[in-house]
Amino acid sequence: MLARVGLADKVDAYPRQLSGGQQQRVAIARALALDPKVLLFDEPTSALDPELVGEVLDVIKGLTQLGVTLVVVTHEIGFAREVADHVVFLCEGQLIEQGPPEQVFHHPRHPRTAAFLGKVL
Repeated sequence: MLARVGLADKVDAYPRQLSGGQQQRVAIARALALDPKVLLFDEPTSALDPELVGEVLDVIKGLTQLGVTLVVVTHEIGFAREVADHVVFLCEGQLIEQGPPEQVFHHPRHPRTAAFLGKVL
């Protein structure tokens, strides 16, 4: 499993010897070992150094080829736009818009979605 997330060389490493991005990828490998049908990611890059974000996003992107359903809560809008096949936009705990990425990101129906995307895109 570590090879699948690009860490085959870290099989004997302790957590303190790994970067935050590597620790996150080990957590993904541990979850994959259970052969799940669904994986939930809650802001998987929020606590990472900006230089490490890409390596975690690349691993998650690779998971899309495994046939596992991925539910990703993220503010990484470019990433969501690239890999999602369905987008849900929440505001203050309420679902205000959902649909295919093309519709939500390029033709939002709700003013709050449009306002948010106008600030981050």
